[in-house]
Amino acid sequence: MPGDEHDGGVDGLDLHDGDARRDGTGEPEPLTAEHPRVGRDDGSQPGLPGRIVSQHSRDKANDRTKTGAFPVVRKRKPKALSSNARSLKARFGTGLLIAVLCALLAYAYVIQINNKDMTYETLTETELTRLISETSTQVERLEQRKSELTNQLKSLEDAADKEEQAQRIAQENEETSGILSGRLPAQGKGVVIRISRPQKAPIDAATMFNLIEELRNGGAEVIQIDNVRVVTSTYVSETSSGLVCDGQALATPYVIKAIGDPSNLANAVNIAGGVGSRLTVKYGANVTVETSDDVKITATQPVMKYKYATIVE
Repeated sequence: MPGDEHDGGVDGLDLHDGDARRDGTGEPEPLTAEHPRVGRDDGSQPGLPGRIVSQHSRDKANDRTKTGAFPVVRKRKPKALSSNARSLKARFGTGLLIAVLCALLAYAYVIQINNKDMTYETLTETELTRLISETSTQVERLEQRKSELTNQLKSLEDAADKEEQAQRIAQENEETSGILSGRLPAQGKGVVIRISRPQKAPIDAATMFNLIEELRNGGAEVIQIDNVRVVTSTYVSETSSGLVCDGQALATPYVIKAIGDPSNLANAVNIAGGVGSRLTVKYGANVTVETSDDVKITATQPVMKYKYATIVE
């Protein structure tokens, strides 16, 4: 009834009791995760939402904590085998396989001969024919495989020989080209020519260039004047201070080195009426020719860059 209502509540409910819920027997229900007990906010102890927020903050702090990082180990790439190593490896493998097949064939043949348990007398004509046919087929297959492996081995040997020969030829061509073009130093039999300071008149460029041509006609393979390597594009000019070869000034006494047959080169200079006689008679210079078995030419020329000439394809 309205008169039976109490202040601040309804009959049968205790609004101030938030510590427990009661079941039908009047006993308080046990607390579970689905029905937590909410404490009074009296400041004495934080409630469940506060504890959840605090735990969540601690979990975030732990997640941000840095741990050690494992080092990354990178796999190294295997070194590529050279062409010689690959050919040797293939050759060795093919030979080994041929040897194994031959050994297996011989072993099977010996086992078949020494097999005392097999009594061919008890086999029928059909079984004997089938056995002979199977054995012949196996022998033919092994012989065919042997022939294939032998051809492969021969092909590998020929390819290896051709590759080695091509490399050798390429190296020889590189050396020959380097010597002819003046890129590489050279040594060998030849002559060393020394021309003293002229007493009558300065030696002109035409006479010096004539000396170079006489040495080339005598079979000179490599020529050097003072510190200048003579090549196909070499020139000699005159200035007020003396001779210039490929932009470098020449000083007396002039020293010319040439590699070739020593006797032919000496005769090219000392021949009567030749360039040696002209240097002595006309210019008053003393010319000496010394033969040697070890003439070293160390001067080199940079690689010439061609503007118009190209290789014919």
